[in-house]
Amino acid sequence: MSGTMILQLIAFVLYLLLMILIGFKFMKSSKSSEDFYLGGRNLGPWTTALSAEASDMSGWLLMGLPGVAYLTGMKSAFWTAVGLSLGTYLNWLFVAKPLRKYSIACGNSITIPEFLTNRFKDKTHIISLVSTIFIILFFTIYTASGFVSCGKLINSVFGISYTWSLIIGMAVILIYTVLGGYLAVCTTDFIQGTLMFLALIITSAIMVGLLGGPADAANKVNAFGTQFLNPFVDDGQGLGARGIVSALAWGLGYFGMPHILVRFMGIRSNKEIKISRRIAIVWVILAFVGALLIGALAKTYLLPMVLVTKAQSETVVIETLKKMYPAFISGIFLCAILAAAMSTADSQLLVAASAFSEDFCTTVLGKKLNPKTTMRISRITILVIAAIAFIISMNPESSIFDLVSYAWAGFGATFGPLILLALFWRKATNKGAITGLIGGGVTVVVWHLVGAHFDKLRAAARAANTVFVETFTSKAFTIYEILPGFIVCLLLAVIVSLCDKNKNPEMLADYDKYKSITD
Repeated sequence: MSGTMILQLIAFVLYLLLMILIGFKFMKSSKSSEDFYLGGRNLGPWTTALSAEASDMSGWLLMGLPGVAYLTGMKSAFWTAVGLSLGTYLNWLFVAKPLRKYSIACGNSITIPEFLTNRFKDKTHIISLVSTIFIILFFTIYTASGFVSCGKLINSVFGISYTWSLIIGMAVILIYTVLGGYLAVCTTDFIQGTLMFLALIITSAIMVGLLGGPADAANKVNAFGTQFLNPFVDDGQGLGARGIVSALAWGLGYFGMPHILVRFMGIRSNKEIKISRRIAIVWVILAFVGALLIGALAKTYLLPMVLVTKAQSETVVIETLKKMYPAFISGIFLCAILAAAMSTADSQLLVAASAFSEDFCTTVLGKKLNPKTTMRISRITILVIAAIAFIISMNPESSIFDLVSYAWAGFGATFGPLILLALFWRKATNKGAITGLIGGGVTVVVWHLVGAHFDKLRAAARAANTVFVETFTSKAFTIYEILPGFIVCLLLAVIVSLCDKNKNPEMLADYDKYKSITD
């Protein structure tokens, strides 16, 4: 092993040991399910904000998004970042306070399925059952994207086999998540969010300087296409109105992300949400600017290295950091990529575990479990989901961006409309919520599968050097599945609620009581 690798390895080992020590520190603090899943609703504004954004962005921010910018320029990547920035702000502005308040009023709900079940007085427990199924499905896919990020990073830096790289990353995530629960996850996310932010901002600024300043850097990159940095021009890459709408639609996903929404529920006070919102939106905007700049400028900065495939392009930040910094410094900043993957995977595993233990075992099956048994089941669930995600992530050619986009659409379309209706529409009913929940989730799955079929036909046509004849149907399925799924869920929930004449008086009374509660 070279001296460079040894210094990078030292940085990695120190970082991973810190994450594990945090897990041990908070192990004794998680005495109840509320402690394990929400930290006793006692987190401050800085930890809440950075934890929410770190768990939100995942390896996608430092690998998936820069990879898209590297391959295609700003056309798709820019509009995706805009949609996510708007979604972040609106979620903090409109959802955070009401959700924290209403989740406490609804039987002190500690998970999103439990909140929806209590809000809509679902005695059948169908909401809990369906929610648990979709949460485990989409979070397993989402967690796999985090494992892929860890695998690609460790493999690229140290030359360790991809499989062993996966195992190392997964093992560390599991240790501190299983031991420390929500407090450990949020504390590590705070550290990881800070590291991600610094790595993106400092690296992108240095890249601009090394390429001769903003004007010279832009000219050098535009040599790869006169509109490479222009998000408003198609430049023959196929991004028209449908592409822009699909990219902006990423913002809808925030209203239904369980691992982000629970951060709102766990903050210490509604008065501190305003502070968290400002911290979060500044973090998001600057982080996106850094990620997009690194991806686009690497087109010329990394020459003569050329990353051809989508899987290769997702290592663009890794290659940039290795080239730019001395060994130990590059090792620390490379840990930012590991941080991005871990900060999302840990949150998702925790929420998926809470869905199974609290919403399925306790609510659906009606098992009365003591706190120790609940946490034991949660920890076993984390291990099982991690094992399935590991199997999904075994393919080194897996695209982080594709895995995240599928899971993101699933949550945004399944839960997003229901969260908004639950908080802001008094007439939303149990039957409407169940119908919308199922309709939104199924639409995403079907839309994704059919869209993938047309993608394969297009790829086959290109390989055979023939023309793929676009029909109305094939064009429609190029739209990101979150948009049709969100619309279907919203329409079904509203229509069925309006047709449901048997409004639950207890549910209406609880809604009125929630609206009258002060912060």
